[in-house]
This record gives sequence, structure tokens and C-alpha cells, in this order.
Amino acid sequence: MTARDVLSAILVVTILGANFVAIKIGLETVPPLMLCALRFAFAAVPAMLVIKPPRAPASLVLGFGLALGVGQFGLLFMALRLGMPAGLSSLLIQVQVPFTVALAWLLLRERPSGLQGLGGAVALLGVATVALGRAGGAPPGPLLMVVGAALAWACANVIAKRIGRVDMLALMVWGSLATTFPLIALSLVVEGPAALAALAHPGWLAVASIAFQAYPTTLLAFGLWNRLLTRYPAAAVTPFALLVPVAGILSTHVVLGEPLSADILAGGGMILAGIALSIRGGRRNTAGATLADTDSPPQKAA
Repeated sequence: MTARDVLSAILVVTILGANFVAIKIGLETVPPLMLCALRFAFAAVPAMLVIKPPRAPASLVLGFGLALGVGQFGLLFMALRLGMPAGLSSLLIQVQVPFTVALAWLLLRERPSGLQGLGGAVALLGVATVALGRAGGAPPGPLLMVVGAALAWACANVIAKRIGRVDMLALMVWGSLATTFPLIALSLVVEGPAALAALAHPGWLAVASIAFQAYPTTLLAFGLWNRLLTRYPAAAVTPFALLVPVAGILSTHVVLGEPLSADILAGGGMILAGIALSIRGGRRNTAGATLADTDSPPQKAA
């Protein structure tokens, strides 16, 4: 990965980490499915009026939107509302990394290098270090919802790779539109009149929460993330997501006053080491492929 793309990945994980603070604030006054619907509605409108649909099959755009909106964030928001700690959720959802690498290997034939596999294992060990250090009771139902959200995120990653190099801002805008109406319908069925009552007099904190989730998070962060996925193998990109819990825990410390601890520093260092190994492995793969292309004898004309 180039230095510019590495900085893009770091920006993405910083925004995604801070997003857990925004979600937690928004859930104080708005039911989870309606909050999720509003997030994607504001990401789609009014941008859809000036941004054309991406040059991709409508079925893939729909699948991407449903995996990201209903699957990942719908499940995550409900888990947080039902008592799943935000910090632990930011850790647990990172099992999307091995899910993504495995799905990319099975469906797209992207086999990770040995160094990338080692880097991913070290980074996951760092996540486990932080998780064990912050161990606490977590409801089993919401915990399984977060695992389901991680699997949905992995599916969205693979669909984005399958779509290929298109306008990623257009994909996020129209994918957001695709998931808005299913989320509104689910909210009205599951949450009932309370979903609409929460919108009667929204506070400024709820508005700020939705705005942060819609624009910096959905359009900017996920747009950059999907661009990276289309440029590099999943095994080279997804380990960066393991920095999200570090950014999330630091954000809750700064904004909400949650304490830091030695396990966060130790686990964060391991995550950084694992990402460094993954980047190095990706560069070796790229260099090897280039050398192989250079050394290949020219093909005879038919």
C-alpha cells in the first residue's frame, strides 16, 4: 500500500472508532432501527439528486446496502440498545477481519500470504488482549447480534470487491438509499409508535449524532474503505479495521471520560505490529507479482 492509502486507512478507522460515541449518544433518545434508518436516509438525500448511480448491477448495489445497513448496523444498534457495552462491541465486531479474509479466499480466490496471515493473527491477539482486559458480563443475545453484524460487514466488504472500481461515493449514496426503506419498515414493525414519537422533538445531540453517522462515517469513511478494498487484497486492508476498537476506546475516554488501562496500550501495540506485518506481506506479494510479470517470456502471436 502507498503511504497515502495507509493514511486513508488510518483516517477511516479513526472515524469509525469515534462513531461508537455518536451511536451511543443517539441511542439515548432514538430507537435503534429508526436511528439507523435516519443515518442512511440523510446519507442518501439530497446527494442522490446530484450523484448518478454507480456503474454496477442493481442487485449488487442492493445487496451491498442491505448487508451494510440492515445487517451490520441494524444488528449493532439493536445490540447496543439491549445492553451490549460500546467498547466491547467495537472489539467484537472486528471478527469481521477473519470473516472477510475467509470469504475473499472462498469466493474471490484471494489467498493471503504467510506474512499477511501472521500479521492478522498478531492483530487479532491484540484485540483479544484488550477484550480480556476489559472482560465483563455481556448479554448472550446482544453478543450474538454483534457477531452477526461482523459477518454482515464481511459480506458487504466482499460485495464491494465484487463490484470493483466504481465511484465509491455513488455506491455509498445509492447503497444507503437501498437500505433506508427496509430499515424504516423494520422500525415501524419492531419499534412501533415509539419510533415516530422520538422524531417529534429531536434534541440537538440526536441531530449531531445522525449527522456524524451519515456524513463523515457513511459517506467519507466507508467510501474510502471500499476504495481501498477494490485496490488491494482483503488481507492487506482489513487488518487496519483492528485499530477501530483502539480508536473507539480512546474516543470514549476523551468524550465520555471512560478510563484507559495498560491492556489497551499493550493490545494496541500488538495490533499495530500485526498491521505492519500485513502491509509488509502485501508489498512482497505486489513485488513478486511484478517480478513474475517482468520475467515472463513474451507470448507468441497466434
